[in-house]
Amino acid sequence: MKQFSYILMFAAVGIFAMIEQSKPAPNRFIMIGAMAVFMFGLFRLMKKIPSKNEEENDTEI
Repeated sequence: MKQFSYILMFAAVGIFAMIEQSKPAPNRFIMIGAMAVFMFGLFRLMKKIPSKNEEENDTEI
């Protein structure tokens, strides 16, 4: 599932947004959709990475 997220993020930004941006009149909906998919994928990826401050907060209590 993680590999699928990576592929989806890079495909959304790399293919759709870059090709659409190079056109003289880019479609805004495609650009917004590509950015939304990228942000959602980044959110899911960052949610799995633990915080550095978690250990420090546990020792202070």
